[in-house]
Amino acid sequence: MQFELMASMMCANYGNLEKEVKALEEGGIDSFHIDIMDGRYVPNYAMSLNDLIYIAKTASRPLDVHLMIEHPNNRINLFLKNLRKGDTVYIHPEAEYHPSTTLQSIINAGMIPGIAINPGTSVETVMEMLRIVKKVLVMSVNPGNAGQMYLPYVGKKLTKLLSMKEDMDFELYWDGACSADKITEFAPKGVKGFVLGTTLLFGKNRPYKETLQNIRELKF
Repeated sequence: MQFELMASMMCANYGNLEKEVKALEEGGIDSFHIDIMDGRYVPNYAMSLNDLIYIAKTASRPLDVHLMIEHPNNRINLFLKNLRKGDTVYIHPEAEYHPSTTLQSIINAGMIPGIAINPGTSVETVMEMLRIVKKVLVMSVNPGNAGQMYLPYVGKKLTKLLSMKEDMDFELYWDGACSADKITEFAPKGVKGFVLGTTLLFGKNRPYKETLQNIRELKF
């Protein structure tokens, strides 16, 4: 079964970021997930614009940029001008007065538009944007920190979105507390990709190639 694996780079070893990027690419990672936090939309700071620029220049695989910032439209060009065509940019609809305007800027720049849906955000409140975006990132934990516990009620939201994705032409992605059992349960149902952090990928004292191969060989 084919599914995408994205490395959550806020969990990487920043003592040698170039080595991390190369090891993940050699291991077969599909894309690099970049979490940008402003300390306001979420109560934390994570990766910076400079981190994004460095990884964009170093990596050959696509970037998957998750903007957890207030009013992203005010700063969207800072990010877009440092990305490559075909990279993905997610925004949180609640963070913007007119999210469709920000999504159109992403489309106009040649990027893939996406929205991220928090555990407390209902599908009904983002219905119209589902017709604009190509990717929907479903947060299974509250955004802002790595290593949180999975919130079980998110599974019902995923089931609802899976029933809509073909009609509205978007793909679903999982972010947060991504364990092997979540992949084996939701990949067969149609979830396209999974963001890997400390639960499965980072801090395991084993080569990324070995870890990623084991994930791809999970039994369904």
